[in-house]
Amino acid sequence: MPSMKSFATIVKRASLRAAVSLLCFVATELSAYPQETTFRAQTTVVVIPALVKDSKDHVVPGLTAEDFIIEDDGVSQPVHLDESAESEPVSLVIVVQRGRRAAYEFPRIHGLSSMIDPLLTDGRSKAAVIEFDSQVQLLQNFTGDSELISHSLKELRPGDDGAAILDALDYAVRMLQTVPKSRQRVLLLISETRDHGSQAAKIDDVVAEIGQSSITIFALAFSPARSNVLDTMRGNNRGEMHPEPDLLAPFVLAVQAMRKNMPKAVASMTGGEFESFATGKSFDARMVDFTNHVHTRYLLSIEPKDPHPGLHQLRVRLKDAGNNTILARSTYWATDRTK
Repeated sequence: MPSMKSFATIVKRASLRAAVSLLCFVATELSAYPQETTFRAQTTVVVIPALVKDSKDHVVPGLTAEDFIIEDDGVSQPVHLDESAESEPVSLVIVVQRGRRAAYEFPRIHGLSSMIDPLLTDGRSKAAVIEFDSQVQLLQNFTGDSELISHSLKELRPGDDGAAILDALDYAVRMLQTVPKSRQRVLLLISETRDHGSQAAKIDDVVAEIGQSSITIFALAFSPARSNVLDTMRGNNRGEMHPEPDLLAPFVLAVQAMRKNMPKAVASMTGGEFESFATGKSFDARMVDFTNHVHTRYLLSIEPKDPHPGLHQLRVRLKDAGNNTILARSTYWATDRTK
């Protein structure tokens, strides 16, 4: 029969072996967690707002998910349609250029605030206002008060010689990324077509930001040269200090046509709309289309099973298109889910 001392030694060794076994078990269990985190079983949902119009430019209602075909990098995907999209509140960021010759456009866009009012009448939708020249400034954060939006838009003042469109887009997209995903995210850009002086944002980063979001961009663009010509013909340029560009307007228009059109490019990426205006009447007509189309888009989505990191090409079409056309985002950006 073992002595009390040897018995205590046996108990101590048994306890030590149990402790070691427990530590090994805990270490094994903990080592499994990084593997589970790395695998990430969740599926990426790609939201695709889509506008369908007939040959007369009227919105086509009543379509179902079965009417759409969506290809992700050439591979057809199951399509989901959110039936409640029309009733979802809107988060809208209005981005207005005030630099360069934009001040001469202010009389043409004076009806902007009244045309935004209908979007805020549901009591849940909100809007914000950003202005930019060579710098970007937030005039009004998200609010459902249409009077505050109207006041901000009426406070627009001429800016410097810059038109940092890319910086303004970057700022606005980041704002919209903070709102709940249950809201429709809309960006209204009013600017010329070429960037002048963006420094903070890089075009690759902005492309990725737009691709990762479910934002729809509407762009209403003016041409400084074309507006200058029209104003000169109407005698509205008498107070302008530099009339020389009038003589070169046709040349300037041709050069602008050859250069990259940033508003048009970002609108196309998101399935939004790009239009130009040169008069107050044409601006008002474009804004009527904008307000009518915000709630008439089909909110489609797909769940790619294994989206590779980087830019993906989307193709959205109708099974039976007929004379109908469809506007939908053409790309999205997938992040590396293993990081």
